[in-house]
Amino acid sequence: MSSLRGKLLIASPALLDPNFARSVVLIAEHTVEGAMGLVLNRPSDQEVAGSVDELAEVVAAGDLVYEGGPVQPAAVMVLAEFNDPRASAAIVLGDVGFLPAEGTPELLSDGLRRARVFAGHSGWGAGQLDAELEEDSWLVVEAHIDDIFAPDPDELWSEALERKGGAFAQLGRMPDDPSVN
Repeated sequence: MSSLRGKLLIASPALLDPNFARSVVLIAEHTVEGAMGLVLNRPSDQEVAGSVDELAEVVAAGDLVYEGGPVQPAAVMVLAEFNDPRASAAIVLGDVGFLPAEGTPELLSDGLRRARVFAGHSGWGAGQLDAELEEDSWLVVEAHIDDIFAPDPDELWSEALERKGGAFAQLGRMPDDPSVN
């Protein structure tokens, strides 16, 4: 098994689970024991300030909490781009990793270039993600750091498919409901 950590999963149109329809998931961990990731393109309508006050200074004013997945939706995780990646609890891609649970004020104010807050995560048991990949429920593409902090998350699914190229690029331009095409 080859780990998909640091890769993007793009939901195929055949994936009908409403938790993942047209989603883009960054895989944060993938081992024989299972996988964990965060949906990158599901902003909620809740601002970080007011929802998770202690993280308000970590993100830009007006930033939203993202729905990272259906597992533990009350749990909050922060992916951040670190000035010093060793300060991360766990690196996922390049210098992007998880904010430690006990971040110091210096880390919060000076140690991060940008951050995104997620409620919940996506999880798969042993072999489950591999089975879904064999069913063609997901397409795999290289992740870029800017995907994590995409300014227009509604376009991320289409952009990731465009990057995959070929017929996938055309699929990315397909409307949610092809009958309105």
